[in-house]
Amino acid sequence: MDTAKNDNYGELLDNIRLIIMKARKNIAQKINTELLMTYWEIGKRIVDEELNRQYDQQSARQLILKLSIQLTKDLGTGFSRTNMFNMRKLYLEYPDVQTLSGQLNWSHYSELLSIEDRQKRAFYKMETEKSCWSIREMKRQIDSSLFERLLLSKGKTNKEIVMNLATNGNELQRPDDIIKDPYVFEFLGIPANKPLMEKDLEKRLIRHIEDFLLELGKGFMFVGSQQRITINNIHYYMC
Repeated sequence: MDTAKNDNYGELLDNIRLIIMKARKNIAQKINTELLMTYWEIGKRIVDEELNRQYDQQSARQLILKLSIQLTKDLGTGFSRTNMFNMRKLYLEYPDVQTLSGQLNWSHYSELLSIEDRQKRAFYKMETEKSCWSIREMKRQIDSSLFERLLLSKGKTNKEIVMNLATNGNELQRPDDIIKDPYVFEFLGIPANKPLMEKDLEKRLIRHIEDFLLELGKGFMFVGSQQRITINNIHYYMC
């Protein structure tokens, strides 16, 4: 096979890979959306049954536990008590199915439903959609109390801004808005409201990297934060 044919083959292979990856992504998205719709519908059916039969809290709980046992026996995993209670809560908290986001999966919603404060939950939902957070990243932001720290950072004015974020998300109205998101460095022990010089931040990050490499043991080395390289007798410093 000559060079031209090799180039054509490589391009063809890349195009086919892209087609397959796009198809897989679309399929995964459709499956995720269908799963959310299914769980929402199950939650609706449970709530409707409770209302029609005028169940008290204890009877409603027993209904869900009974359904969990039978569905697990009939259909396998995915119908634990926790999941069944979350399906019911999904419908109660999002009665309009159109408000569910296909960008979030069931794990996202299960975590969001554990937040009782609706404004706080709406904030994390919006930020997860906007920033494409994985479930792990979303949980990290929740555990680091991002919502509460933003509320406390600038008093009443900032509280209004955060409440607006919880309702409308991040609206880009000025060029400055593109870079206004806060950086959170709680893993460095830096308070959220403490000003920090860039050089001090660099030192803390380097120290954190050094500690991490020491934990890895032998075979790893941190050379330095800035190294000089020479290209055509011109010196460059790589950070």
